[in-house]
Amino acid sequence: MAALSGRDLLSLADLSPKEVQELLQMAIELKSKKLKLQCNKVLGLLFSKASTRTRVSFSVAMYQLGGQVIDLNPNVTQVSRGEPVEDTARVLERYLDIVAVRTFAQQELETFAHYAKIPVINALTDLEHPCQVLADLLTIQECFDTCAGLTLTYLGDGNNVANSLMLGCALVGMNVRVATPIGYEPNAAIIDTARLIAGNKTEVILTNDPEAATKGTNVLYTDVWASMGQESEADNRMPIFQPYQINEQLLNLADPEAIVLHCLPAHRGEELTHEVIEGPQSRVWDQAENRMHIQKALLASILGGE
Repeated sequence: MAALSGRDLLSLADLSPKEVQELLQMAIELKSKKLKLQCNKVLGLLFSKASTRTRVSFSVAMYQLGGQVIDLNPNVTQVSRGEPVEDTARVLERYLDIVAVRTFAQQELETFAHYAKIPVINALTDLEHPCQVLADLLTIQECFDTCAGLTLTYLGDGNNVANSLMLGCALVGMNVRVATPIGYEPNAAIIDTARLIAGNKTEVILTNDPEAATKGTNVLYTDVWASMGQESEADNRMPIFQPYQINEQLLNLADPEAIVLHCLPAHRGEELTHEVIEGPQSRVWDQAENRMHIQKALLASILGGE
């Protein structure tokens, strides 16, 4: 079992390459039912942003481990009335065994984790989406038997998913190319961290050329062009991001065996076409299912499932 007992997961940079591989292997064994774990604990979900896959996958994962889940919707808690993060954290640690936080600012998550004595998992911030990328890596490993030596191309907005993908690829020895419009690049500090992790083993490439980034790639990945909180910018972004759409023409530049991933929800006809997401190279639905399996492994590893 991966040795994450009692630890937070606020960023993929919190994990070592060995720990990522152990989590992936545990998730594979849990998914195939070769491994059965029990974890009679209580998970709290403190989500300030809307969620389908993250909320449901965490809940089902915890129930299948034999634990309980409390959905702490901020609208029906004192968080909505301005209770300080540090106060909420110190109260919830008295009731819960672990909490997954989905919020806007990474600093708010880090403040919560600083004051809470229980493990805290990043269920998405504006900076990172680590649980999503762990599921992505699991999907890629299932398709190719390994992640090492492959190349992943991300097209679109340099958002939280792009940030975590750079870290995740570096941790598993996979080349990563991130193609964005000028001015929409990923976080500079995370680029530096990913390159430090990658060392001389793999490449972390930033470009504004979607076709060059796609040529020969094994995994083609995209996300919405306007993330939660950026909806007012969506119309202005359309013409800027149009060249980064994954369509059949662009997909033909990738390796013939390439797969297509999207973290969902998808805007068909924008960041990718209906034909691509429903096509034979799409692994989007396996990717969504794998959220549950990797999060089950993560919860069991942190809480000590038996």
